[in-house]
Amino acid sequence: MLFDTDILIWHLRGHKGAGEVIDRSGERMISILTRMELIQGIGNLHHLKEVKNLFKDMDFMVLPLTPNIGNRALFYVEEYGLSSGIEAADALIAATAVENGLPLISGNLRHFKMIKELDLVGFKA
Repeated sequence: MLFDTDILIWHLRGHKGAGEVIDRSGERMISILTRMELIQGIGNLHHLKEVKNLFKDMDFMVLPLTPNIGNRALFYVEEYGLSSGIEAADALIAATAVENGLPLISGNLRHFKMIKELDLVGFKA
């Protein structure tokens, strides 16, 4: 399963349900973009250590960007940008899930619901 950034943020903030969803997942994967988003949002070295420990302790596999992911994300932005407002980061995360044949779990369903080939799993905080 590919985790959207929001699930990991909730977990880092101590949300019990987010932690349980992560714990129940057999394969824990994220896009490299999710890792970058988490690090970009860090305010101090203590939080940076928490994020790095999260990836290490919970054995997340970080999936790289590939040309196919980039091309698919560009298609999503061109196809859905005007109608739904999909942004580049969400397009790249969705494309990572689709290109790797993985379901994407997110609490932000409205960011992804227009992508028909995406196996989207909802999470409620």
